[in-house]
Amino acid sequence: MTAPTAIRLVIADDHPVFRDGLASLLDPLDGIEVVARARDGAEAVAAAREHRPDVVIMDVQMPELNGIEATRRVVADNPATGVLVLTMGEDDGTVLAALRAGARGYLRKGAEQDEIVRAITTVHEGGVVFGASLAARIAEVLAPAPSGPVRPFPELTERETEILDRIAAGRSNPQIAAELFLSPKTVRNNVTHILAKLQATDRAEIIIRARDKGLGSG
Repeated sequence: MTAPTAIRLVIADDHPVFRDGLASLLDPLDGIEVVARARDGAEAVAAAREHRPDVVIMDVQMPELNGIEATRRVVADNPATGVLVLTMGEDDGTVLAALRAGARGYLRKGAEQDEIVRAITTVHEGGVVFGASLAARIAEVLAPAPSGPVRPFPELTERETEILDRIAAGRSNPQIAAELFLSPKTVRNNVTHILAKLQATDRAEIIIRARDKGLGSG
């Protein structure tokens, strides 16, 4: 009787301790083979093209290329590759952006080994899986929106929309921080989240898109 083929896995995470630790945890298991590790989104895309894995475990916040855009490119290159997003965050905008990019699963980094293995297997088999803490919230995100004013970018939080409005108006990060009584680091982090959720390459792109939606005119 022929033994089942192992699920070929690429792990992409910019934190070496987590990336290598997860690989060391999963690779010895029967039925799983870690074929490559990637330090950023660009390496993840390249590794997926080279190895044609069954599943890519993808972090969201990574240098060079964020995990949302990397997911979009991996799925575009090979729709048969399932992407399982594994990250610290679980805000609605990130979940929605991951889904739109083509991810089939979304788990928090605090998930247990058994839960991660089950998720890898489910994604490999063509299913969609989310951690228990996210399932209800994802249903809410995907539910029809109530009647009323439509937000220009529903995947963004209210704070991120507020910051994007000021970016579109030509404000710099220090100016935004002063106006909203935020720390410069908080503003930088929010700008990074905005770029990832909107799958934008740079600040100029989000300014154009925000102004097209009517932001920045206040």
